[in-house]
Amino acid sequence: MTLPPGGLPRRFLDLLTRPLVAGPAWWSVVSRLPVYLMSLALVLTVREQGGGYAQAGLVAALYTLGMALGSPLIARHLDRRGRAAVLTATALAYPAALTVLVWFTHPGGWAQPAAAVVAGAVLPPANACMRSLWARLPLREEERETAYLWEALLTEVLVISAPLMLAALMLVGSAGLALTTVAVIGGLGTLGLAHTRLPAGTEAAVTKAAVTEAAVTGGRGPEAPGTQGPGAAGTRADGAGTAHHDTDRSRSPAAGGPADRSDPRRLLGPLREPALLALTAVMALSAVPIGLLTLAIPAFVDRHGAPGGAGVVYACWGVGSAVGALWLGRSQSEVAPQTRFPRLLLAYALGTGLTLLAGSQLGLALALAVGSAPIALVSATEMTLVSTIADGRSLAEAFTWASLATVLGDALGQQAGGLLMDPLGPRAVFAVATGTALAAAALAFACRGLLTRRAAPMVECAV
Repeated sequence: MTLPPGGLPRRFLDLLTRPLVAGPAWWSVVSRLPVYLMSLALVLTVREQGGGYAQAGLVAALYTLGMALGSPLIARHLDRRGRAAVLTATALAYPAALTVLVWFTHPGGWAQPAAAVVAGAVLPPANACMRSLWARLPLREEERETAYLWEALLTEVLVISAPLMLAALMLVGSAGLALTTVAVIGGLGTLGLAHTRLPAGTEAAVTKAAVTEAAVTGGRGPEAPGTQGPGAAGTRADGAGTAHHDTDRSRSPAAGGPADRSDPRRLLGPLREPALLALTAVMALSAVPIGLLTLAIPAFVDRHGAPGGAGVVYACWGVGSAVGALWLGRSQSEVAPQTRFPRLLLAYALGTGLTLLAGSQLGLALALAVGSAPIALVSATEMTLVSTIADGRSLAEAFTWASLATVLGDALGQQAGGLLMDPLGPRAVFAVATGTALAAAALAFACRGLLTRRAAPMVECAV
């Protein structure tokens, strides 16, 4: 595969300034701002209203529960009805629900927890929308890889910068006002993403999707061979270096064929595809060490340094991941994603193991900075694999299930870390995190055959 000239920053710049690509890319950044600070903002708001930490934790947990319950359904509607209708509806409903929570409910009653569930359930599916759009936009294969690497880096940047934005807003107003402001900004970004123009080939797929979806439900006969998704291993029908739109995604599967088993109208939708189910299982398991380290880092710093230094150590963790992506990302497109995925997970496990060598706060910061280098690359490769193996009729829902898998794994890790911390201490939790990461790598190697297999012929969803 021939990569474009220039370093990775240049590739990002070329991609994110391209006409009709820059619009959705940057609107999606604005629309995703609330995702990475809302739990913290809810806790601060409830506390500001006079509620205790138990009440604040309940509201934040119910918001997350609503998100877990609602996001697959929202994404399913996104796949069926297209981005304009679904994004517009959630862009209006989400800030409205949070406005009700902040200004018309109070801790201790039933209304505030109910509003939290509703707000989580109608969170705009900006992540799923943009990641599925990257799979459909007319890009070369290496440009698509760059797009998913950008998505992974963007997550690292927003995790660090979004809470800082919340803190800045709170300097000039209350926590509730800051929360409402961020929700409105996110809603405006979602409206922009809903109505921004896309390249002509992408929009043309809407009509094609309606025709082919009718053919699927009507039981049309088998399609011609060679229908393949983006980013898969092997030789592409159009050549790796040629700009294209994945019109192959618009071809319907044979009635009763493999894609029908992952019909998005089924309860689990794309998770009925064994390859995607295996991938999400690996993603969930690989996220457990993140949750474990989230608990172990401040505990270690508390024992070996000053509690206030935990934020700096956390920052080293995120910076190491971003630097690793910028340093190593250019070479990743030269290796097929299903081949590099288990290798990256093994590197991630070995990097997690570096925490066992730390004997001081500085040592832990260095271990995390070096060991986190593969994290963003793992995330980017996961997105590439989802776009490759998921049924094209349910790409947004597939990305949503993948995100929920990492959220679940992270939450399980945090719960396990909390239970293990007092009896065993942070070093033992580091060991458990390392073992879990090794198990995730082993599972990825075991599932490599499933991930190598191409997805069934796919239908372009409405966008």
